[in-house]
Amino acid sequence: MLRGSTRGVTPVVSEVLLIAVVVVVATTVSVFALGVGEETREPAPAVAQSSGTFVAFEDGSDEQIVRITHVAGDRIPISELEVVVDATDACGKAGRLVDLPVDGAGGNAIADSNIDGDDILDQRPPYLGGPDLGVLTGSSLAAGEYVGFRLSKGECLVEPGDEVVVRLVHAPTDAVVVRERLVADG
Repeated sequence: MLRGSTRGVTPVVSEVLLIAVVVVVATTVSVFALGVGEETREPAPAVAQSSGTFVAFEDGSDEQIVRITHVAGDRIPISELEVVVDATDACGKAGRLVDLPVDGAGGNAIADSNIDGDDILDQRPPYLGGPDLGVLTGSSLAAGEYVGFRLSKGECLVEPGDEVVVRLVHAPTDAVVVRERLVADG
């Protein structure tokens, strides 16, 4: 009688092994087919609060100055930022600052290689009357710091009531971390 009962165990063990092999193969196939094994992207930095100013009609060389201030949130490496300037309401043009930080000809100026799209930005270095670029020449944007630039009056003249939209984009994730809609006062 013992002999008959041991024969019954062999088919049960083989079925368990067969099921285990099928589960392992199915898991392996699903990982490759569904992309579960792919790298997950890090989330974009969070900017909890920002503010923007647009001084368009002040006397002197500071006209058409834009300043976006990071009030609260994560520190963002400047090399991971792009600045999108949409002035289509004002002059029909839009440009993008890329390959940051800037350090063009003459030091701490926006170079042609930093501009994608329409060239509507003042490219003079600060010592030649160019704008204060804030952290665009630095290593990171942290709370309390700002990104600054000037719209070139020769390329994009802003009138009272015109709107300029500025977006700070986290390039690795293509996420907009700051969006400021600025209206020129009259």
